Amino acid sequence: MNELRLESGYTSLNKKNEELCGDKVEVRKNGKTTTLVLADGLGSGVKANILATLTSKILCTMVSEDIDINDCVETILQSLPVCKVRGVAYSTFTVIHMTEEGKGWLFEFDNPAAILIRDCKCRDFERETLSVCGKTVYKSDLALQEGDVVVTMSDGVIHAGIGMTMNFGWQRADVKAYLDRTVKPSMSARCVAWLLAAACNDLYLDKPGDDTTVLAVRVRKALPVSIMVGPPVDKNKDDFYIERFLGGEGKKVVCGGTSSQIVARYLGKKVEARFDFPDKDVPPIGYIEGIDLTTEGVLTLRRLLELSEKYLSPCDLAPKYFTKKDGASLLANVLFEEASDITFYVGQSINKAHQGLPIDTTMKLKLVESLSKNLAAMGKNVEVYYD
Repeated sequence: MNELRLESGYTSLNKKNEELCGDKVEVRKNGKTTTLVLADGLGSGVKANILATLTSKILCTMVSEDIDINDCVETILQSLPVCKVRGVAYSTFTVIHMTEEGKGWLFEFDNPAAILIRDCKCRDFERETLSVCGKTVYKSDLALQEGDVVVTMSDGVIHAGIGMTMNFGWQRADVKAYLDRTVKPSMSARCVAWLLAAACNDLYLDKPGDDTTVLAVRVRKALPVSIMVGPPVDKNKDDFYIERFLGGEGKKVVCGGTSSQIVARYLGKKVEARFDFPDKDVPPIGYIEGIDLTTEGVLTLRRLLELSEKYLSPCDLAPKYFTKKDGASLLANVLFEEASDITFYVGQSINKAHQGLPIDTTMKLKLVESLSKNLAAMGKNVEVYYD
């Protein structure tokens, strides 16, 4: 599969002692075009959150419908509530409107200028200065290549460490130098956003002096992953079921002991079991020649769901790649970091080994349903087939 996909991810830090973040990211897909907005409301806390939320939602909705940017900005100016203290209604924004092939445009108003990472080196975009409703807005045409990453940010990034670890904050040149040193070609957009936001948090000494958000967008090659979860109810359909599972492109994952056995039998191979426990709560993985990953079923999927919830949280500063070698962590790397298109093949046969245990087919189906929703929220194209 030589198709390209657009993936995005962001991480936000709340200003110290604030429950709500004054920055907001909104993403909307319309066919093969994706619109992303990063808005930064005036001030911090509840008021800033309201301003940023309104700005991001209005802009994302209107731009995704190809409404002229002048009309979009005019609508924002007429819609935002005026702050009684400052007497203004104000929110900065960055808008990206782009196809999966990386063609589109970028509009920026009062946010730090976006950075293009190409071949792991930072570059600046060429910018055209426009006057929109009396405001200075910068426009850049986008023609991205496979592997390119666009990094956008709120001003909390360039203010990181000001008066604490650095006299004048983290200058743009410092941000670019840090990204040059740390970004790797294999990193997802979510991982790049986390990397920069976590560095800002370190400079703030874990006490951010401003709301800080990093949004990254990456053009990548599509990677389909097929995952088989459980055998079909009718054993006579095993071969048909497995042929569908193995027939597509990309990586193959088998979850469940019975599923592993019937796949191995179909391939004329053996399941090689491992007995080490990198995580005591996750059963060991197995190996089948011709299959990329073989894991246990329900317990592994349950842990995977927990990892997906954490991965999705924009405020979570844990690393977005998984170094542990248990089945759930290995599967998380495949589905969260590597995959672009995910297809579940879910068998609804009752596992006799689970009789007398608080595990049933309904639990398995609910796990797959919840995982599918979380993977879709990560921007993956997800399909689920039931036998």
